[in-house]
Amino acid sequence: MGAGASEPSAGANVQLASEMSNQELVNAGMKTMDETDQAIERSKQVVHQTIEVGTNTAATLKGQTDQMGRIVNELDSINFSIKKASQLVKEIGRQ
Repeated sequence: MGAGASEPSAGANVQLASEMSNQELVNAGMKTMDETDQAIERSKQVVHQTIEVGTNTAATLKGQTDQMGRIVNELDSINFSIKKASQLVKEIGRQ
């Protein structure tokens, strides 16, 4: 990532760091670590939410797949019944 308008250049960072006391450097480092930890926690939350959405989607898809299987079986049964009815109509028509 490039430095934005509000971000000092590398040289400016070195100069800024050389002007800071050890305690200020430690505090700045601790602040950066805290911000990084918070970013990691937010990323973990996103991962957990993504896993939850994926799990729910998979369960819904499984249910829909099962439902489609039942529909296909019912259509096969209806098709069989229609064929039998057609045969009966033909037999009745011959009599």
